[in-house]
Amino acid sequence: MREETETEPGSRAESETLALYFYPSCGFCRRVLQAMDELGVEVELRDITRDRQAFQDLMAARGRPTVPVLRRTTSSEDHWMPESADIIRWLRQRFAGKSGYT
Repeated sequence: MREETETEPGSRAESETLALYFYPSCGFCRRVLQAMDELGVEVELRDITRDRQAFQDLMAARGRPTVPVLRRTTSSEDHWMPESADIIRWLRQRFAGKSGYT
């Protein structure tokens, strides 16, 4: 997913890519997926059980295969957000009440 976001008040918008590292049978992952569905947010899904490169990227960045993890990438930053509750909170703050982000 590509979208324009404001990085700082008054600053130039910067393009941000979102990707969720998950696996289908993970209950915490399903919670995040449900929240994304409710908010109408689409992100790139990277199933670490089927996508070897996604698994390797997650291990390189985090040192463990714990999911879900939301990866937020801009031209200047690569941020890995673990913990389903934190991801859901961020998604709600970022996308609740907004349209055009799907």
